[in-house]
Amino acid sequence: MPLNFSSAHSSRITKKSQARPPLLKRSSSSPFANLIRRKPIQRSKSKPESPSGDEDFFEDRLEDAGLVRTLATDLNLSDVVQIIQHVRMHMFDNLPESGGFNSTRIAEILNFRDSLPPTVTVTHVHALTHSPTTTEREISELTKAGVLRKLVIPGRGAGGSNVGEGLALTADIEKLMGCANDVDKSLADQFLADLAAKPLAQSVNSSSYTAARITELMRAGFLTSPSAISSPANLYTRPDSGSADIVTSISSISKAASGSLAAVGGEGAIYDAGGRGGMRRSNSRYETQHVSLTDATMLQFSLPGTGPYIRLLTSARSHLVSLIEKSRFREMPVYLLKERWDGGISADDPAAKAKKYRGEFAGTLPARTRKWKQFYGLSFGFVLAECLGAGLIELFDTGTVGRAVRIV
Repeated sequence: MPLNFSSAHSSRITKKSQARPPLLKRSSSSPFANLIRRKPIQRSKSKPESPSGDEDFFEDRLEDAGLVRTLATDLNLSDVVQIIQHVRMHMFDNLPESGGFNSTRIAEILNFRDSLPPTVTVTHVHALTHSPTTTEREISELTKAGVLRKLVIPGRGAGGSNVGEGLALTADIEKLMGCANDVDKSLADQFLADLAAKPLAQSVNSSSYTAARITELMRAGFLTSPSAISSPANLYTRPDSGSADIVTSISSISKAASGSLAAVGGEGAIYDAGGRGGMRRSNSRYETQHVSLTDATMLQFSLPGTGPYIRLLTSARSHLVSLIEKSRFREMPVYLLKERWDGGISADDPAAKAKKYRGEFAGTLPARTRKWKQFYGLSFGFVLAECLGAGLIELFDTGTVGRAVRIV
């Protein structure tokens, strides 16, 4: 009989394995051998080895071969008028073709640029000239001749870091007034005639205009209320002791219904605190009272879009200084600072395009950088001149890596 048909092949009887005596078992040298093993967790260091971490590429201070007093490199800029036109022309960089912007974002960037006033700060002009004394004398002569107009917004810094003191060409102001659809032509002609009669004046007498015309100019942005500077004591007055038209009472706010306009101080809360907002309701009670209060005062001359323009300059200055502060010695070469301001975007050379075609990393898209998301493409040269003219940074030659900047 073959073995494959025997019962031993189909039998399910199995032999029990002989268990080893306990004394013959291998014992581990560690009592933790039977525990579950886990991979070690990689923890990041709580403190970097250096104050700047990997942001600093230089282990020692840069060599100082002498300060650079001015950024004036273009010999064609011979006067202040040409400098103002040059600064306004090179304030923003052109939109890159393959920057990752959609049509909505492109429209936002272009509309924001068009809404800014045609002004240049005085500190920026000084950064592009050789002699501050000669520049101030020329600005004074051009202002007296009616070619320039000086605009001053108080409370926007002191000394060289003042961003509220700017210059604008009279021709640009006239063009801006002509494009204002909210201002009547007769009112625009009267306003421009008053400005031409007093080229050095920075305010306008409200007694020469009616309340409706003052409101019309305020809406268009050509006049602002001087309440923030004419009566600074109002900001420190006890609320219940002031007039109802000037200071908001706390007791009236506490009795107002939740969610109503009176619960936040009323329609004129911004003006009561010394600020300025857009007056949109022509038939409102507060607008009529506010205009009547300024019948015997002087209204500050301004340009539409001055508020966003000042906020853009202030934030751009702070951001550039913060980039320099990341360095160990608070100084870095200009080329490295420019690269950080641009955000490490991809280049347009053939090598970068080939890397992008192969799917390799070739830099960050411009649309994802702060330069385009927050500053709408503000150029590096513009911000550098702003900080240099304001005295926030110093520019010096190194002799090895070109020009460098440091925080004062």
